Amino acid sequence: MQVNINNDDQWGEVLATKGLIVADVYQQWCGPCRAVVSLFRKIKNELGDELLHFATAEADGIEALEKYRGKCEPTFLFYAGGQLVSVLRGPNASLLQRVIQEELSKEKNVLAHGAARRAVSYSTHLPTVITVWTTDDFTSHNCLIQTRNSAFFLRIIQDAGFVILAHEERTLSEAEAQDFYQHKAAEPYFQELIQFMSSGPLHVLVISKTEGCEDVIPAWREFIGPPDVEEARRMQPERYFIPSKRNI
Repeated sequence: MQVNINNDDQWGEVLATKGLIVADVYQQWCGPCRAVVSLFRKIKNELGDELLHFATAEADGIEALEKYRGKCEPTFLFYAGGQLVSVLRGPNASLLQRVIQEELSKEKNVLAHGAARRAVSYSTHLPTVITVWTTDDFTSHNCLIQTRNSAFFLRIIQDAGFVILAHEERTLSEAEAQDFYQHKAAEPYFQELIQFMSSGPLHVLVISKTEGCEDVIPAWREFIGPPDVEEARRMQPERYFIPSKRNI
């Protein structure tokens, strides 16, 4: 079901294929992600769509995938019309299935109605990792927002034009949290911050904007609005989500 690609010529041929290509990028020493094969087969059988194609791509032999070498985390690249349209890291089955269906629907719209294809740029440098939900008021309400309504906030982020290149749910140890937030060590709430950030699962996103946006950081800061609650309520009430001392 998956086309095996291990050189530049084969990579060029598969990118010229009409439709959506979902490529599992892997290293020679660890092989492709076997955990998703049954999922891909299920999706292919259910949709029966000739525009949906699956491939495995060995990064070691493909120059265009050089930036993915030396990494063992499952990485899935979505290509349409020879352009990169989405990236996912990690074998999150439900998210992977949703992105496949969404990107396939978008490409059908491009082919059938001439809609603009929204390509994403993936820098040759390591992408900026942004912890999406941060706050200086660590209450149980905020924790519920993070863990129970994550799909809602992910959709808001995507609707605002941001592209989620990678999405990982993980739990930090206290040592990892202290290292990550060492720039906050002098703040009076530092220990409470560490306790909160290591108390349960967090959603860590790698995000980008579509072509035409040179720097995602200013766009992201503009999107989330002022950190001060009163200022956020006054200047950008539509960006205010949590009734706490700090906006997310």
